[in-house]
Amino acid sequence: MITSFFHLMRLARAGFVLAREGVFSDVDATLLPADARLGLVVAKLIARRKLTTGESRLAIAITKLGPSYVKLGQFLATRADVVGPKVVLELESLQDRMAPFPLKIAAGIVGRALGKPVEDIFVEFGPPVAAASIAQVHKAQLKDEHGGHWVAVKVLRPGVEQRFARDLSDMFFAARFAEKHFPEARRLKMIEVVETLARSVRMEMDFRLEAAAASEYAENTKDDTDFRVPSIDWDRTTRDVLTLEWIDGIPLSDVKALREKGFDLVALGQTVIQSFLRHAVRDGFFHADMHQGNLFVDPKGRLVAVDFGIMGRLGPKEQRFLAEILFGFITRNYRHVAEVHFEAGYVPDNYRVEDFTQAIRAIGEPIHSRTADEISMAKLLTLLFEITALFEMRTRTELVLLQKTMVVVEGVARTLDPKLNMWATSEPIVRSWVEDNLGPLGRLRDAERGLSALGKLLRHGPVMLERADRVLARLDEAMANGWDLSDRSLDGIGRAEARRSRWSSLALWVIAGLIGAAVFLY
Repeated sequence: MITSFFHLMRLARAGFVLAREGVFSDVDATLLPADARLGLVVAKLIARRKLTTGESRLAIAITKLGPSYVKLGQFLATRADVVGPKVVLELESLQDRMAPFPLKIAAGIVGRALGKPVEDIFVEFGPPVAAASIAQVHKAQLKDEHGGHWVAVKVLRPGVEQRFARDLSDMFFAARFAEKHFPEARRLKMIEVVETLARSVRMEMDFRLEAAAASEYAENTKDDTDFRVPSIDWDRTTRDVLTLEWIDGIPLSDVKALREKGFDLVALGQTVIQSFLRHAVRDGFFHADMHQGNLFVDPKGRLVAVDFGIMGRLGPKEQRFLAEILFGFITRNYRHVAEVHFEAGYVPDNYRVEDFTQAIRAIGEPIHSRTADEISMAKLLTLLFEITALFEMRTRTELVLLQKTMVVVEGVARTLDPKLNMWATSEPIVRSWVEDNLGPLGRLRDAERGLSALGKLLRHGPVMLERADRVLARLDEAMANGWDLSDRSLDGIGRAEARRSRWSSLALWVIAGLIGAAVFLY
């Protein structure tokens, strides 16, 4: 009960901050249930009279709520299916930038994690060069016995795990409450959204996993002549500290410096797009946070990526799906694009391929009628997911993340070359995959995988049949004898339901009371 009270207090504060920044000011009361309209009236009374212009009020409020909510906002920016396209546009302005914590504290964390003082490991351990909600990065030089190399040292923010655990607990409480009382919340799968965020954050806070992601990414791209990944210093990487090669390069955000150094901006724009597609289609493993601050150009003109906390993964079916739909749009074979959706099982069988083909054509033809610099592959994928929603295609998180990353990558490429031809740039990568995987050699590999799967099934078949037989026997026994619930069990269920009911009512009253009090305070 005490825990629930604290959840309510913190959530009420979050609600007040959102209301105070005017997040609810433009909400149409007629769209809400009758019992929620009073709360909206109160929220509009609380809103500041002079709202900040030129910035998203939602982004401002979320930033004030702290790093956990910033992460939630950034995650929801990839889920237009949950919050809607308008809210996504507001959330896209969120920046994961926090004030750095002191150098002395960072040095202490590094020393404890690596088992010796920083002065025994580094000639120099400099001030933070970047700070975000989970960690900050320092430039450091290893001592001569370690080669004297310059490295980037990423340090976990102190107390961040406890802060995220508390805020995620509040979010779970709110999601469970909402799903219990509001049907729309159940449709949006709010608990599932928070669970996905929690898993993502847990992985981001263990730098050994980020190092492993970078290592896999480097292995996949080792033969790419125009792209590379910094090497990992595994000896100085732990759960709380990540050490990797320092990149001396020009950030892609500094277009003026790139131009002054004589780099071919048109070629760089093509490299950004082709690298992303190559990693997604060829490897099924792509950098899902490829904004300009995470991309550099080294002295040899190669694109270098950093920050591997958020990576995207596509299975063989999703890789094929992406390659074939892009190739279908490039060649204007809309029937094939539609068939790929049905073959992948993404569109229910109760719809007709012909009707879906018509919908696909409605997306493709307007794009092909535009000039090269007006074609947006990111917009194409966005429209595609909007159309597929009409045909009851279930949201697939990995494809939504892919589409979201494509929006960012395309934006980066366009800053380098505003007239970038997306089709001409993408076509060699997509065609190469189609020829390699759908030609004779690809069919042989498919046959080999099929035989391997059949061999596994034959090896494990007897064990699986034995397990199925035991399960069926237990089900028969249960159906014959019935399910037995003791008086004590029934009693416990009744008490638990009564407690939940009391807390649900109390939650509504406490939140209403706190918002009401805020009106008088302000």
